[in-house]
Amino acid sequence: MNSPVFTASSDGLRVENVALPTIAAQFGTPCFVYSRRALTEAYQALDAALGDLPHMICYSIKANSNLAILNLFARLGSGFDIVSGGELQRVIAAGGQTDRIVFSGLGKTDEEMRLALKLGIACFNVESESELRRLNTLAGEMGKRAPVSVRVNPDVDPKTHPYIATGLKENKFGVAFRDARRVYRIAADCPHLRVVGIDCHIGSQITELSPFRDAFTKVLALVDELAGDGVILQHVDLGGGLGIRYRDEQPVALADYASAIRAAIGSRPLKVMLEPGRSLVGNAGVLLTQARFLKPGDERHFAIVDAAMNDLLRPALYEAWHEVLPVRPRAEGARRWEIVGPVCESADFLAQGRELALAEGDLLAVMSAGAYGMSMSSNYNSRPRAAEVMVDGDRAHLVRARESIEALYALEQPLPD
Repeated sequence: MNSPVFTASSDGLRVENVALPTIAAQFGTPCFVYSRRALTEAYQALDAALGDLPHMICYSIKANSNLAILNLFARLGSGFDIVSGGELQRVIAAGGQTDRIVFSGLGKTDEEMRLALKLGIACFNVESESELRRLNTLAGEMGKRAPVSVRVNPDVDPKTHPYIATGLKENKFGVAFRDARRVYRIAADCPHLRVVGIDCHIGSQITELSPFRDAFTKVLALVDELAGDGVILQHVDLGGGLGIRYRDEQPVALADYASAIRAAIGSRPLKVMLEPGRSLVGNAGVLLTQARFLKPGDERHFAIVDAAMNDLLRPALYEAWHEVLPVRPRAEGARRWEIVGPVCESADFLAQGRELALAEGDLLAVMSAGAYGMSMSSNYNSRPRAAEVMVDGDRAHLVRARESIEALYALEQPLPD
């Protein structure tokens, strides 16, 4: 178990002071279960590591956008990193402050830009010259000046899964490093833009410090070059990407990460902005599921559970590894199981080759499911999305009701006669 809030007890695996069998009985399965304590401690640990360095943590809400989680982080003082108008409206609904929002993403629509301008967000992280010019036009039409930073692509290998690497020159994200100074000069000449910072994000689930150091060094050297061009920045957004422990990874220590940031910033009078996502929520949640049928075979033994790839896509998409724990362990009868769901795809697995003693009806906890679980879930095979529950001490709060079948087709209608 990768968080101290999850503990074994005589009545089954617990989240804080609530047993998972109690949650299953009350809310059903599959169900995502989060710990308020784990979320709070993760945020406060990063904030404390940065200490007196001028900074703003902007939680990257694509990792998990449940309103209860956003509201909790807002109460803790967090800002937010968004990548869509929908995420912007989620932050507002959760009580987030608009002047603590940074808007990333490389395909912002006119409607999204206008809404963000109207609400007065802290900064647009612009990812292309075309976007820069379009934002300038829209801001002019509204009589506003848009605060901008340019997301630069430093061409640094984050040493992570290729699907979540974002800072290499072959990736779609950001402005090529060689073009950054030219794009900043264009931004400085746009009458309806206000250049305030620089942005960089090289990927996700990074477990080595060296890629961060390399990116920080390149970005801060560019800050100095821009100052020589007369473009003086107020902040540097160093992105997110801190990895967590799923299996045997050794994540970067927060103290070392903060030291690398301090070393890169030096004496420059810059505010640091960070966009952590997974590192704040990943190990704060589990996916609770029940074994429906056991299907031993000649080649493989299948445990068919009621959660599926539509609930947790990461194993199918990235071949990601999640620890799977029996909620009430059995003493005997272990064998190697393929933990699979009922979706009609051979890619529908949550875990492969796990040594477990199982019986039909047993509850299983898929660990480290707080990030990119619910936020990437779907209704494939017309499956309602799972419930979400937040545990706070000895209380369990339903923070998202399970979808009904009727809700899945509520917006559809047959053709007229």
